[in-house]
Amino acid sequence: MTQNSASKLLNGDALHRTKQDKKAGGNGFVKNRCLFQQKRCRRPAEKNHHASCTLLYKKPFVESFEETPLLVAVLTYIGYGILTIFGYLRDFLRDWKFEKCHLAREREEQKDFVPLYQDFENFYTRNLYMRIRDNWNRPICSIPGAKMDLVERVTPDYNWTFEHTGNVLKDVINMGSYNYLGFAENTGTCADAASECTVKYGVGVSSTRQEIGNLDKHEELEKLVARFLGVESSMAFGMGFATNSMNIPALTGKGCLILSDELNHASLVLGARLSGSTIRVFKHNNMQSLEKLLRDAIVHGQPRTHRPWKKILVLVEGIYSMEGSIVRLPEVIALKKKYKAYLYLDEAHSIGALGPRGRGVVDYFGLDPSDVDIMMGTFTKSFGAAGGYIGGKKELIDYLCLHSHSAVHATSMSPPITQQIITSMKCIMGEDGTTLGQERLCQLSENTTYFRRRLHEMGFIIYGNNDSPVVPLMLYMPAKIGAFGREMLKRNIGTVVVGFPATPIIESRARFCVSAAHTREMLDKALNAISEVGDLLQLKYSRKNRNGSEGTDCFSFLESHQD
Repeated sequence: MTQNSASKLLNGDALHRTKQDKKAGGNGFVKNRCLFQQKRCRRPAEKNHHASCTLLYKKPFVESFEETPLLVAVLTYIGYGILTIFGYLRDFLRDWKFEKCHLAREREEQKDFVPLYQDFENFYTRNLYMRIRDNWNRPICSIPGAKMDLVERVTPDYNWTFEHTGNVLKDVINMGSYNYLGFAENTGTCADAASECTVKYGVGVSSTRQEIGNLDKHEELEKLVARFLGVESSMAFGMGFATNSMNIPALTGKGCLILSDELNHASLVLGARLSGSTIRVFKHNNMQSLEKLLRDAIVHGQPRTHRPWKKILVLVEGIYSMEGSIVRLPEVIALKKKYKAYLYLDEAHSIGALGPRGRGVVDYFGLDPSDVDIMMGTFTKSFGAAGGYIGGKKELIDYLCLHSHSAVHATSMSPPITQQIITSMKCIMGEDGTTLGQERLCQLSENTTYFRRRLHEMGFIIYGNNDSPVVPLMLYMPAKIGAFGREMLKRNIGTVVVGFPATPIIESRARFCVSAAHTREMLDKALNAISEVGDLLQLKYSRKNRNGSEGTDCFSFLESHQD
C-alpha cells in the first residue's frame, strides 16, 4: 500500500456520498436460496441478479429461511398478547401490595426524577423473562467440551432467586458452546502448553501493550495470525467484543458512512455508534439493498451539505450467529470494488469453522484475503481461548497500535490464553507435525451436514447455510422457549434458547452449535431427544419436508456435488 492509499484508508477517501434519510427495510425471507439450482431455489424477481452472481461462486451456496406459517405467527402474537395482559394485571396487584415485586423499581422519593429504568424493558423482565429465566445462566462445573457437568439449582419463588441443591448433573451433552473444533479441553497438547506457559509467565500481565505488557508471546501470536490469514500484519486484543467496539471508532468518524447488515452483532453496532459516523442499514445478505445504498451514497453525499463522504465502510459478519447464514462475500467484494468502499469482515464464528483449511469465510469461497480491507475475528470459538484480532495491511495495523482504545488502554492478553491460541492455530495449520487439525475440520464439516440434514428430515424449520455449524431451530411461541430448554435438560441435553429482544418477537428459536468433538453417538442421542421434544411441543412446523419439495432437493444436490 502506498503512502497515498494508506492515508485514504486512515484519514478518509473523499469520493463517496449518500442519500439523506434512506433506510433499509426488514428482512425478506425466502424459502430457499441456491445459486447452482436456480429454477428450484430462487425467487423469480431475483432472476437477473442471481444469473450474474453465479459466476462469482465456485461451489453451491445453499441457504434456507422457510417462511413462518401464518397460523403459527398469529398464535405467537396472541401468546405475547395474553402475557402482556396478565403482566399489566400483576403490575396492578403489585402496586396495591397484593403481590410482592422482587425486581428493582424507582424509589417513591425519586418519582419526580428522570427514571433510572426504562418502563417497557422493566415490564418485559418482570412479567415475561422471569417466567423462563431458569433456562439461562446455568452454572457449569467442568470444561465446556462435548459433554459438561451442570450444577443443579431450584427456585422457591418462580425464578426470582435460585438455590443450589449440591447435586451435579453429569455428562450433559453440550449443544450450546461455540467449541467448533473441540479445543476447549483440559488434556492434550493445548492444555499442556498453556500450563507450561502459566508456570513461566504467570496468569496476568498487569500492564498495557504500550507500556511493559508487550510479551514475546504476543508478538509471536500476531505473526502467526498474519500467516494464518494470509495478510501483511495483525494485532491481537484481550477481548473479542472490544475488538469491534473499540476499533471501529478508530477507523471512522464524523463525515464517514457505515453500511451495516441489519443482523450484525451488538459489538459491531456499538462500535459504529461510538464512531460518530452516519449509519445506514441494509437488508440481511441482500446485495440489491446494499448496492442501492452505495449508489445513493455516491450520488447524494452527506445530508444537508451534500459533500462527498470521507469514507464508506461496509460491516458484515462471516457467519451470523443467530441466523446460521454465511455472508455472500464474493458479491460484497464485487460491490466494494465497484463503488470504491472499504470492507470490514467480522469472522468471529467463521474463523476456524469454515473453509478447507479452516481460514474462515475467505477460505470457504476461495477468495484473496487482500480483497478484504479489515479482517476481524475472535479466539473465543474455534480456538477455545479468549480475545480477538484484526488483520490487514501493515499501515492499518501500525495506525491501530497508536489510535485503538483497546490497544492503548486495555490490559494485555493473558499469557496462557496466548499460548492456547498459538498451539491450537498451529494444530489447524498442520505445523504441529500431526494431521489432528485437518481431521477436526473434516469432522466438523461431516457433523454439521449430518445434524442439519437429520433435523430437516424430521420436519423442523431450521435457518441458515448448509455448511454453517450454527443451527437455529425455530420455536416461535414464547411458552415453548422455556418448555424446550427444560425438556431437553431432562433428557441430559444442554441447549441455548433465544427469544425477544435478541430475536424478532415472533422468531424465538433454539440455537445449536455443532462441534468436531461431538461423536455420531452423541449427535444421534441429541437428535432423538430433539425429535421427542418436538413431538411433545408440536414444533415440527416445516411444510417442505412433508411435501417432499425443494428443501430436500437442495440438500441432496449439495451432497451429490460434493461427492
